[in-house]
Amino acid sequence: MSEVTVEASGETVAEAKWQALRELEQLQPSLDKAAVRFQVLTEGKRGLLGVGSTPARVMASVDGAAVAAPVVHDESELAARVRSMLEHVTAAIGLSCRVEIEEGEETLVATCTGGDLGLLIGRHGATIDAVQTLVNASAGHGEEQRKEIVVDAAGYRDRRRRTLESLAVRCADEALRGGERVSLEPMSAPERRLVHERLKLYEGVRTVSEGDEPHRYVVVELA
Repeated sequence: MSEVTVEASGETVAEAKWQALRELEQLQPSLDKAAVRFQVLTEGKRGLLGVGSTPARVMASVDGAAVAAPVVHDESELAARVRSMLEHVTAAIGLSCRVEIEEGEETLVATCTGGDLGLLIGRHGATIDAVQTLVNASAGHGEEQRKEIVVDAAGYRDRRRRTLESLAVRCADEALRGGERVSLEPMSAPERRLVHERLKLYEGVRTVSEGDEPHRYVVVELA
């Protein structure tokens, strides 16, 4: 099958990508978003009070083989809601990705795979943490047995886990050497829990959480 290509514009590159995805989906409802390739034609320019502004323009292309019959997912109602939410969120910020879901008895992990997912992850994971909070609050609403929903992208969660565990050990060693409390950076509840778990059996120290959300943080102190 031949390549399908569309051009689209928007106030920003992200908006132009989102519009291009929408146009491709109208042509091929079974579009594999992860297979879409983008070329930025113009970055766009914001004018003063709308005067002199120029739109951003992108070209989106996808091989015909990537728009075959739609994939039917054999999954729970919760998994379907999570998938739908993530597909809408990623499309809205101009990303083309595939959502893979692994559901267990207590946890559901939704992993986004595709091209450059840095925009979804955000600085220090701020964006993906916000998306995860949103998905937990919305997709999990009404469930009799609430499951923890983890949103991952490009292996970010595993990299972040290793970073936090290493940081936790360094802070514990610093507290033992100096005999003073050591405060870590503010982090989300799941990340604080990871630090607590890593140092739970670390001899000579204990951990406590202090502060108010969203600036709550872990403190390592002598036991």
